[in-house]
Amino acid sequence: MLEWIGLLPAFPLAGFLALVLTRGSLPRRIAGLIGVGSIGLSFLLAALVSIEFLGSGLESHTQLLWTWMSVGTFTPGFSFYLDGLTVVMLLIISGVGFLIHLYSTGFMADDPGFARFFAYMNLFVASMLVLVLADNLVLLYLGWEGVGLCSYLLIGFWYDNPANGYAARKAFVVTRVGDTSMAIGLFLLFQQLGTLNIQEILTLAPQQWSEGQGMAVAAAALLLGGAVGKSAQLPLQTWLPDAMAGPTPISALIHAATMVTAGVYLIARTHILFELAPSVQLLVAFVGLATLLMAGFTALTQRDIKRILAYSTISQIGYMFLALGVGAWSAAIFHLMTHAFFKALLFLAAGTVILSLHHEHDIFRMGDMRRKLPVAFWSFVIGSAALTALPFTSGFYSKDEILLAALAHPQYGMLLWLGGVLGAFMTALYSFRLVFVVFFGRDNHQEHASHDAHHVPGAVHEETGIAMALPLLILGVLSLFGGLIHVPVDAVFAHAEAHEETHPSQLIHTVMILVPIFGVMISYLLYGSRPYEKAGQHLRTQILNSPLGRFLNRFWFSGWGMDALYNFVFVKPFLALAQFNRRDVIDQFYTALAELARISNRALVLTQTGYLRWYAISLVGGLVLVIGIGVWA
Repeated sequence: MLEWIGLLPAFPLAGFLALVLTRGSLPRRIAGLIGVGSIGLSFLLAALVSIEFLGSGLESHTQLLWTWMSVGTFTPGFSFYLDGLTVVMLLIISGVGFLIHLYSTGFMADDPGFARFFAYMNLFVASMLVLVLADNLVLLYLGWEGVGLCSYLLIGFWYDNPANGYAARKAFVVTRVGDTSMAIGLFLLFQQLGTLNIQEILTLAPQQWSEGQGMAVAAAALLLGGAVGKSAQLPLQTWLPDAMAGPTPISALIHAATMVTAGVYLIARTHILFELAPSVQLLVAFVGLATLLMAGFTALTQRDIKRILAYSTISQIGYMFLALGVGAWSAAIFHLMTHAFFKALLFLAAGTVILSLHHEHDIFRMGDMRRKLPVAFWSFVIGSAALTALPFTSGFYSKDEILLAALAHPQYGMLLWLGGVLGAFMTALYSFRLVFVVFFGRDNHQEHASHDAHHVPGAVHEETGIAMALPLLILGVLSLFGGLIHVPVDAVFAHAEAHEETHPSQLIHTVMILVPIFGVMISYLLYGSRPYEKAGQHLRTQILNSPLGRFLNRFWFSGWGMDALYNFVFVKPFLALAQFNRRDVIDQFYTALAELARISNRALVLTQTGYLRWYAISLVGGLVLVIGIGVWA
């Protein structure tokens, strides 16, 4: 089975080609079967390969398919590398991806771009599998750019709406900033180490660079730039909330479970480089801490159900960066896995609610949905409990490991821990705000319902079909019990985590358990308590009507003004320059050359009179001029 790992990305790639080359002419059932079946085959093969690999006792396995290019000593190949970290990523991408594809057959059933949707999704999964399987950074970068392309295509899937096209372009441009940083980092690594094979880099870097050396710091910082862009961390997080313009299954797959975790994977895969640059590794921790707090406060002010979950994704990836920054590599990958379960569950449950309400996104135009959509309701309760890290859910175990690792940091342990705990409180507050408003609040849908003829058909009182319900049930089980799964990455990070031995007090454990529960209680009093509904509404009104409350609400709702800042610093100056140079100075130079050539041509044409005497005079005059110049010289 290990020799078949090349087929893992080949199956979804074949599905993409089949759907693209038929140009939407296949019946929907066949198109759906190709789209879902190709991912199902990849998951089945990934499971068989993982079982054989983990049972073999091997630490790693490499398979060279063919040499990609050969330039001097630079010979990167299409070669795949399998170890414990790769196994975890393969199962997440193909397993969660299969469930989301299956769900999509119901969600997208009436969409005219059904086949195109699955073609893009298949290409995305193929690119993501190449990214995590690559044994060299050139092949990894190919997958990296592939998922960026698919993200652009899928965010702007409903391209007839200009806002969706803008969101797609924004995601593409912002992530290109990080991708450029990463590309420069690859050039630097090759120039310094002479190779882009990941394992060779991890071996050579400690031999050539000492800890804290300038080149090590530069390489790690440049790779961090790429990770920050792809994983939507400060300061390049602005693209992810707008990416919710795409269909909801896209949000579940690309912008919750897989693509945005690519940055986490990159740092974990090249962790030795970050250990050689302690200042950059500490920066990773503080970037994660700042991002998780910023996103948590922002999520609390949002009304769009998908944007709330988008900011939640940014926040949870912030926890993963926090873990990476304190050297808790295994904890970061553990949380990556559990997050894939409960965040995919939440997005798919949100899709069920949105579809049943004719694509309504405003949570305050919903309400009392627990009786109408019981599967979506329990999915949201389970997913929110795991997101909040309530005891005995999957999120509890992974977030607990991260916070304990942060506390153990020798310099900033208490600060990082307190920030993480505050983030956990905010997570509980905004997560259950969503649950209480959507599923327990007053039914506001009929009051605000629109009768637009273009609404997707569907009845608010009807639960979804088996294709949409089954993935919710499976992800619900994984969100509850996924914390019991052991991530087999000990051998990958063995040398780096041998020092991790913490003995926190009982008070620390108690605080970490009670803070999220306290956040749920506050959310219940403000949004979910029927006996105190008027009191909660009055308190919310008082807070929002106070000068500080109005300012903070506007500030947090805007994403802390990051879009406005970028518009002021980058977009407006660029547009002003474009307006000033609307006639293009460079073009003017070449236009002048062309005009000079035309004028010269007209002047030469005037000399062609057809009179022999004129030609003779010209010839003699030219000869005299040449002789004169020669004599004079």
